[in-house]
Amino acid sequence: MLASPAKLPTRENIKKLTITDIAIMNELAYFLRDSLKKYISIDPFTALDPFGNKDDYTYSIIVDIEEPIRIISMVATKKDPLPQIPWNNILDGRLIRLSLSRLDAAGLKYEMMPKDTNNFYPYRRSGKIAGYIMFAFQICGRH
Repeated sequence: MLASPAKLPTRENIKKLTITDIAIMNELAYFLRDSLKKYISIDPFTALDPFGNKDDYTYSIIVDIEEPIRIISMVATKKDPLPQIPWNNILDGRLIRLSLSRLDAAGLKYEMMPKDTNNFYPYRRSGKIAGYIMFAFQICGRH
């Protein structure tokens, strides 16, 4: 029997996360960051959140396949990026990547990271900023 595709977490789901969920999210976020470093450079400092007036990005979240309400990371990729990141190699069967709208991404980000801005690290490919990424280990509280 095939597993049904994971559904996008909602803001209400995020409010139900337990401390155990957050601990698992943190561990998986460190795993993801280490895996990503083989393919991209992640800047050491955060930048403005990529939810401005222009719609320059595609948005996705990386979730735990065992419990999709556990958001491990949020990614905003420039619409005209360099070659795509090989997500299948990075996610290793434990994580899955789900696309979402800018509005949904902003809502989930606000629920997980109520701080208004500077929640995303720029990431680079071939020296150029290709997008922005936020990790679960940055969670500083929930809304």
